[in-house]
Amino acid sequence: MITFNNIEFLWLLALLLPLIYLLKSQKSDLESIFSKEVLKKIKLKNSSLSKRTRDIFLIIAMALTIISLARPQIDNGEIEVKSSFINIVTAIDMSKSMFANDVYPNRFEFAKKKFINSLEYFKKSKIALIGFASKTFLISPLTQDFHSLKFLVKNLNLDYLSLKGTDIMVALESANNLFGDEEKKILLIFTDGGDQKEFKKEIAYAKEHNIVVYIYNIGTDKGGVIKDKNSVLKDKNGDIVVVKRTDNIKKLAMATGGAYMRYSLANNDIKLLADTIQKSYIDRKEESSTIKDRRELFYYPLFLAILSIFVALFSLPTSTNRKDNR
Repeated sequence: MITFNNIEFLWLLALLLPLIYLLKSQKSDLESIFSKEVLKKIKLKNSSLSKRTRDIFLIIAMALTIISLARPQIDNGEIEVKSSFINIVTAIDMSKSMFANDVYPNRFEFAKKKFINSLEYFKKSKIALIGFASKTFLISPLTQDFHSLKFLVKNLNLDYLSLKGTDIMVALESANNLFGDEEKKILLIFTDGGDQKEFKKEIAYAKEHNIVVYIYNIGTDKGGVIKDKNSVLKDKNGDIVVVKRTDNIKKLAMATGGAYMRYSLANNDIKLLADTIQKSYIDRKEESSTIKDRRELFYYPLFLAILSIFVALFSLPTSTNRKDNR
């Protein structure tokens, strides 16, 4: 069945009717003086098309162009497409300690880079992104638009924020709200571990709400300092604050059935973590969508329209046999 996607353009065909009428009723100056028999004898024969024939081809070209703009299509009905995907909430630690310089240029910028790299390996996933410290910030809901997600993360700037403390519980609660009624929930956290020693409450909450936690821990054992304007951050006694990575958060990942990874400069470490997440997530949610199966035909009338214009502007040669009557 042939349908038109922009059927309203077909109304333009009505504008060609006056042109057709004028062309049909128009006579040349010679036709108004001589009869057809006389005109046939005195008219010189040449290889060009007549003016009327050229006008006909131009009108045909306009009609075909209008049909092309209406986008004729062959409608083959609808097709149901099914796709499997994984929902993942990613949380990036935005606390003050994430600005320690033991990882170049600092832990926060390194976390942003690793998150952007991870998107290359989550092809069949929907990802949400939150920032957290003592409270959470929604950066993006669940989406498959990774181009926009990369843009948001690259331009994420905390120069005017001063967030202290790493509260993993608020990240778990925000992730749970984003997942809604999902049976199994995946939370990937980029952090430096925070200051907590025990995660009993967080583990209990994660298990209660079926949240599997994966940790990418950023920082070094030696630690680093935090730049503060033109100096470095100092405590109330005037001593320079050195922030070290803590590994206690590994308990949360292991207890919830997730995985734990320390940062590295290797390019494939985040790939290994992404592969672990996807392989362990067996119960993939299947989403079905319906698309229309249509085949475009507009290029056929468009080609014929161009051909008609070519014929009208560059007359096709015609062969004639001329005999001299003496």
